[in-house]
Amino acid sequence: MAEQIPTILVGRKPAMNYVAAVAMQFNAGSTKVALKARGRAISTAVTVAEIVKRMMAGVSVEKIDIGTEMVGDPPRPVSSIEIILTRSA
Repeated sequence: MAEQIPTILVGRKPAMNYVAAVAMQFNAGSTKVALKARGRAISTAVTVAEIVKRMMAGVSVEKIDIGTEMVGDPPRPVSSIEIILTRSA
């Protein structure tokens, strides 16, 4: 069975709130954490990933997926990103 990766949805809150959430997941024993964001929150997700990489030893970016989702009525394209961070022992 596939490993369930904890996912943090990045939105309008300050970046440090999401940094704290990622740190809590890693301190709880997770080896991978996914950051997901859409639209204007993409830049915040990238900022969070960079802050976590610099603050926590052994954290690196495993994979980045970018794409477009159709949202709303009428449907309109919205950019999205998923950043998977890993922590080595």
